[in-house]
Amino acid sequence: MTIKDWPRTERPREKLLQHGAAALSDAELLAIFIQTGTQGRSAVEVAREALTHSGSLGALLNADKRAFCATPGLGEARYTTLQAALEISRRHVFETVMQGDVLSSPEHVRHYLSLHLTGLGHEVFAGLFLDNRHRVIEYRELFNGTIDSAAVYPREVVKRCIASNAAAVIFAHNHPSGVAEPSDTDVRLTRKLVDALALIDVRVLDHLIIGQGVQTSLAERGLM
Repeated sequence: MTIKDWPRTERPREKLLQHGAAALSDAELLAIFIQTGTQGRSAVEVAREALTHSGSLGALLNADKRAFCATPGLGEARYTTLQAALEISRRHVFETVMQGDVLSSPEHVRHYLSLHLTGLGHEVFAGLFLDNRHRVIEYRELFNGTIDSAAVYPREVVKRCIASNAAAVIFAHNHPSGVAEPSDTDVRLTRKLVDALALIDVRVLDHLIIGQGVQTSLAERGLM
């Protein structure tokens, strides 16, 4: 039986139109993206198998080209389509973040940083540089590391702040393990950056630890 043979209320596209995207399961959303199934399998069945093979929707979306294309029912064409869709999402969120004071939409900031840093196989330390009205000047990945660490040099961060004429900055880095708990090293580094940037009148507003589907704010934890 194909999806066309299903009752209209159970078809993913019709269900989305009637109830909104939030009403769909991961498999149903992925089925709309996949569009067509394979011989003997509907798009929803292909989607369910892909999710089982990957372990989760997040793992599938963050898979590299080789792993994605090795997933049953997927391939290079769908990989390129997915990458385009993810980039559209990043740009849409960035436009939202750019529209005003980032402190008025912290959820958009977290979403934007998560889109960039979730699912990477190595640590990346990044900064969101802001003007004196807390509007975004630029996002920049500053340092790349290994699976469990990234060397961060405060002097280079200071130079970047001066070059961008930033008045404030939000730092973020990912934990490839998926666990978003800050380490003692994370806390010490943040405080070192706060002290270094205070010398040039740049405020560190937050340092976010990005895990798998979760983010931890050092500012909210009182660790800065």
